[in-house]
Amino acid sequence: MPEPTTAMFGIVAFGVLVAVVRVAMLAMRWRVGASARVPVLAGLASMPRRYLHDVHEVVARKPENARMHATLAGGLLLVLVLAVALVFHAGTRALSWMILAASAVALYGLILQGRRRLPRRPAHLSGGKWSMLTPAFALVVASFATLSVAALAAPSTAWAVSNGIAFACGLVGLGWLAWTVTSGPMRHAIAGALHLAFHPRPARFGTNKPDGALRPLDLDAPVLGVETAGSFAWNRLIGFDACVQCGRCESACPAFAAGMPLNPKRLIQDIAGNLSAPGTPLSYAGSPHPHIDLARLAAGPIAPLVSDRAGTSLGIAPETLWACTTCRACVQECPMMIEHVDAVIDIRRFQTLEEAAAPGKAAEVLDNLDKTDTASGRALSERLDWAADLALPVATPDCEVDILLWLGEAAFDRRNQRTLRALVTLLRQADVDFAVLEEERDCGDLARRLGDEASFIRLASENTRILSGLRFRRIVTIDPHVVHSLRNEYQQFGTPLHVEHHTEVLMRLVEEGRLKPGRLEDRRVTYHDPCYLGRYNGETTAPRMLLSAISTDFVEMERSGMRSRCCGGGGGAPITDIAGDRRIPDMRMGDAREIDAQLLITACPYCTQMLEGVAQPRLEIIDIAELLLATAGEARP
Repeated sequence: MPEPTTAMFGIVAFGVLVAVVRVAMLAMRWRVGASARVPVLAGLASMPRRYLHDVHEVVARKPENARMHATLAGGLLLVLVLAVALVFHAGTRALSWMILAASAVALYGLILQGRRRLPRRPAHLSGGKWSMLTPAFALVVASFATLSVAALAAPSTAWAVSNGIAFACGLVGLGWLAWTVTSGPMRHAIAGALHLAFHPRPARFGTNKPDGALRPLDLDAPVLGVETAGSFAWNRLIGFDACVQCGRCESACPAFAAGMPLNPKRLIQDIAGNLSAPGTPLSYAGSPHPHIDLARLAAGPIAPLVSDRAGTSLGIAPETLWACTTCRACVQECPMMIEHVDAVIDIRRFQTLEEAAAPGKAAEVLDNLDKTDTASGRALSERLDWAADLALPVATPDCEVDILLWLGEAAFDRRNQRTLRALVTLLRQADVDFAVLEEERDCGDLARRLGDEASFIRLASENTRILSGLRFRRIVTIDPHVVHSLRNEYQQFGTPLHVEHHTEVLMRLVEEGRLKPGRLEDRRVTYHDPCYLGRYNGETTAPRMLLSAISTDFVEMERSGMRSRCCGGGGGAPITDIAGDRRIPDMRMGDAREIDAQLLITACPYCTQMLEGVAQPRLEIIDIAELLLATAGEARP
């Protein structure tokens, strides 16, 4: 039996050797991916900051999990480093005591890890190999603690026997952990670090600003969108392998909660699993997509990701793909910074552009956009019919205005026309110089989320051409989807636009004293955050400042702000119409009922439509512009 110090070094060396071999095998998985231009050195240099700041900001949302991760991973890493140092400083008692102390820290983390899964594993946590992490870590921690004590004690026969057992336990525990670098739980440690370094959205880091603009698609490419797992860029494949299967995305996903056939954690594992050779058993042991049988075997990196309409292949079910509302709740909650929504849209692009397989009414809506430039199929000349009595000023090339009021699809919906009328009245009360755009096309957001990049580019190009011929300071709209498209996604056409949501403008007018809200004192009010205003654009303050100025009884729902529950109206979900056990807007209405609210305030035409579609009994739904106008004592126009 080697000396304790030599034994500890031998365990570390064995683990490193196994890990190196397995990491080389892991890298082979990513070689099948498409090329990607990545600043390698800059990415590697920024990795520690991204890990310590951005990743731990997400992890810290669950403090006990953060303590578990910091103490277990940090304590064990320190143990391994000190064990190597001890060999080169044989007989240094201080290092042995430090290994004991680090083992104690790791033990505390181990206890916290055990508490997460025992006596009963929560449904959002994966089982299988993940359940073996605690005993494997326990073997390693116990091994090094025993050997460090032996290094401090006088040699004896009893210690020799215990040292041998500890040595064997350390080899088994650390060897198993290293072995799972390729196909098990510790894959996330290697892939996660590289994912942070080579992340496809580096703008997410360090700025605290959302980065949700979709990347453009080259319409001249041989294949449009993503057909196979190997069609993703290599750095995105690393991101899929970085998944720690913690289930935070699963817990946040509105579609999963509604019993629709989508679990974002399982979706990432569907993609990552298909990087394995065809026929390889999949080791996923977490929650499935609701109502969808799990594939047991990998289809392979060159097989279609989405199963055919007859359901004969091993891919992702089409219903899973189209159940996503693109709300980015999964992305917001993922501690590994994985981009679930980007993956969904890229696969949708192939299904729509190459397979013409968009379900439900999606094909009809896309046809409307192609023929009329509106999602509803209405003629552009009808966009101002609702305002025939308002004499709205129309923007012209020879006249400069402060605000260009973008009406959007709300102009064709009777309910949302009330919101537009309220906003127009408020702007006139505040003596704001504004005009509307007679030639306004659909912004293209819906087409893009349905995978029709060609229609988005056509609509965006035409809108950009028209806007370039007008003179205005900013665009204002009631639609957060328009805000996001024009502000963030039209930039690829070389025309940066200053775009504001109507809540931002109204709040500024209140602060300047140009609008004077009344006080609502007899009704409890709550606010529903639109996903495309909050998670996509980071605006959660202006609506709350407005409501605080109006209401004396404003109460937050449990899920609010950047962690708000989706209304179910994004990503084309209402027209693809994938069934679930419940409707997402019904669940959101339940959130409002739980706090005894009487009035539910919205700031998005899609949210208003979805929430007003909830069966009775339900709260009264009103846009924040309508509320401001009503409490100011002004009659509705």
